[in-house]
Amino acid sequence: MAEETKKTTPVVAEEVVVSDVPVAEKPTTDVVEKEAPPQPEPEPEKEKVEKPVAEEVVEGEKEKEKEEASEEKVAESASFKEESNKVDDLIDPEKKALDEFKKLIQEALNKHEFTAPPPPPPAPAKEEEPKPEEKKEEEPKAEEKKEEEPKAEEKKEEEPKAEEKTEACEAPAEVPPPAEPVKEEEVEKKVEEKATPPPAAEPSETVVEKVEEKVEAVEEIKETIVHEVTAPAPPPCEEPAAAPAEEEKPKEEETTPPPPPEEVSIWGIPLLADEKSDVILLKFLRARDFKVKEAFAMLKSVVAWRKEFKIDELLEEEGIVEGLEKVVYMHGVDREGHPVCYNAFGEFQNKELYSNTFADAEKRAKFLRWYIQFLEKNIRNLDFSPDGTCTIVQITDLKNSPGLILFKKELRQATNQALQLLQDNYPEFVAKQVFINVPWWYVAYNRMISPFLTQRTKSKFVFAGPTKTAETLFKYIAPEQVPVQYGGLSKEGEQEFTPADPATEEIIKPTCKHTIELPITEAGTLVWEVRVVGWDVSYGAEFVPSDEGGYTWIVQKSRKIGPTDEQVIGCSFKVGETGKIVLTFDNQTSKKKKLLYRSKTKPSE
Repeated sequence: MAEETKKTTPVVAEEVVVSDVPVAEKPTTDVVEKEAPPQPEPEPEKEKVEKPVAEEVVEGEKEKEKEEASEEKVAESASFKEESNKVDDLIDPEKKALDEFKKLIQEALNKHEFTAPPPPPPAPAKEEEPKPEEKKEEEPKAEEKKEEEPKAEEKKEEEPKAEEKTEACEAPAEVPPPAEPVKEEEVEKKVEEKATPPPAAEPSETVVEKVEEKVEAVEEIKETIVHEVTAPAPPPCEEPAAAPAEEEKPKEEETTPPPPPEEVSIWGIPLLADEKSDVILLKFLRARDFKVKEAFAMLKSVVAWRKEFKIDELLEEEGIVEGLEKVVYMHGVDREGHPVCYNAFGEFQNKELYSNTFADAEKRAKFLRWYIQFLEKNIRNLDFSPDGTCTIVQITDLKNSPGLILFKKELRQATNQALQLLQDNYPEFVAKQVFINVPWWYVAYNRMISPFLTQRTKSKFVFAGPTKTAETLFKYIAPEQVPVQYGGLSKEGEQEFTPADPATEEIIKPTCKHTIELPITEAGTLVWEVRVVGWDVSYGAEFVPSDEGGYTWIVQKSRKIGPTDEQVIGCSFKVGETGKIVLTFDNQTSKKKKLLYRSKTKPSE
């Protein structure tokens, strides 16, 4: 017993840990059901039940380690790279999966499974239709419920009559005469057995009268049954002649040519039409890890959802929701040519805009329709050729939205619905998902929505805090393509520079002066613009002529530019001689700074 107590005491201590692991309940019950009956003693049962519990604790710890490892993978998601959409670049298993996928789609198109409604269930009542005689025979039986004995006789009579039906073609008028005397005797015997002692007055006459009445009733019923059975006798004679006609119908149907395969298009690309269709099919296969049946089920689900959502009609709608131009918009491309979509949740600090968008379920539904319309229109602009760009980069800005998503129920519901719709119906359309100006509370929100996302989707996530926003964006997007509010040089409206004019990036070291020289090789006007991310740097510009005896011109007097001052400084200098413009930056802070600049020369008129 001393040894037993030593074994059980540490196990009891482990059970306290298991209380925090809900997964441990199912295995323990299974062990009790299987091992408890052959061992009635209580102490061994406890030991056997508690041992798997200890194993489950280890499994729970392993699961936690796996979760931590997956979080580390998400943090390292910057290394994610898109796969090639060329069929020749696929490995053999992927090629086989694509071929199988295309075969399934072709079969479905031939059978019109994408557009045809599901076939109605078979009607079992049709098999019971050719039995009208039984229904007619049951009606008089229902009327004669009080007379149980005649019913038994009628059932016996129906058996020979059923045989008569097959011979009805030869002798429809002949009906075998009923054995009345035998049945009268049977009735008399049954009546005598069941009858109670009769009164002294007129015993024999009353019994005879009742028997005669019952016999007459039986005869009447027989006559009606005979008429009802013999009346439909001729049709069975005609059935053999009608059977060949029925057999000929399917032959005629077989001779008719089958309908042509249906045509199904998705995002403006017909399925199985050309190479662009292969690019779309690869999206579904990759979303389901090249599991063909799952990818096919997803494709059918997407086609059905698009019909239910009426995507084609949605593209023609106008004015679904107004005032969201600054919330969700497309701006520029990344370094690989992907279109970039910006989502600025901080705009919903405007209470009127928030109320007009998320106040009730109807408005949230309109917001989803507007967002799907916005997405569909931009997807139609993608290039689905194998060498083209068929994905986008999503930038989600959480600036000025502290707790907005986490604590605003309406926005959280709409966001979760949008994420679910995108994951279920728009596979592999996001090349990268970058979250910028991420506040401290967003870690909790990300864990909350994480179960709704696949591991492949989460591997594309990149997070950047307020101080790392511009630096993170510049990894994926060139500065001339990044909007000025996010540290870039791109402005709205007509500007001296366009996104086609590339910018140069340099680093200003802490507590150092940094100079940039812009040469002027001919008379004309030099135009330039500069920006230091976060500024807090002194800036000045001067012109130095090529001639040694020339004078230096101060173009822009040196001044300190704070973080909230001008985002981009532009300037132009017209000169009739050659020389150079020298830009001076003085960084007296202890942090390095990112410098952006670009210039061009306009010839004199």
